[in-house]
Amino acid sequence: MSTEAPVIKADHLDAGYLPGINILNDCSLEARKGELVGIIGPNGAGKSTLLKSLFGLVNIRKGTVTLNGEDVTSLRTSELVRKGVGFVPQTNNVFPSLSIEENLQMGLFLKPKEFTSRIAEIWDLFPMLAERRKQLAGSLSGGERQSVAMARALMMNPSVLLLDEPSAGLSPVRQDETFIRTRQINRTGVTIIMVEQNARRCLQICDRAYVLDQGTNAYEGPGRELANDPRVIELYLGTLATDVEAKAKSE
Repeated sequence: MSTEAPVIKADHLDAGYLPGINILNDCSLEARKGELVGIIGPNGAGKSTLLKSLFGLVNIRKGTVTLNGEDVTSLRTSELVRKGVGFVPQTNNVFPSLSIEENLQMGLFLKPKEFTSRIAEIWDLFPMLAERRKQLAGSLSGGERQSVAMARALMMNPSVLLLDEPSAGLSPVRQDETFIRTRQINRTGVTIIMVEQNARRCLQICDRAYVLDQGTNAYEGPGRELANDPRVIELYLGTLATDVEAKAKSE
């Protein structure tokens, strides 16, 4: 692994939503400049909670989060956005009554004067959105909404992008498109941390990954190594595939 300092790092976090009840227990993670880092694990493992802890949405009771060496533990989300952290939630991630272009304007509300220059770069990354910029976001498919949400998060030109289950609820074709788009964004230099239900696909495309279980680190390492690790396959990948199939049938 590179000796370069992490762009973002979580150190031994205990965190949760209710008083006295931790979802995360001594959980750690780091991502270096330009990395694509995956977070996988069974349902209820604390994956989304870890991501939300990095973005100041969950009460951290112990441990620290640092961004470029600065302690940003439990900082307000607006301040984290200013400092270069973007977040794309799994659901309710667009303003349905606004057009695609208006959604992207909302993504730059902290720096409205930069809209013209930023929107040109975003249209290059998302040409389909450029063609339909006046269409209401509420009329888009799930995959298209996901693209709008990612594009809006990129309007602030973040150095770190947090993605919470970007492929959830999408067809296999749309899932593939989402993973390809995620890699394209990553190749522009954005560090990405992605929580993902499609564990095998996540491990195929990410540089490194963390397997969480019961709120703590179970395994970590290069994505493809974890995908071929007999212990990870036996304990997690089979179970995760079953969880994904069950969830898809229920939707």
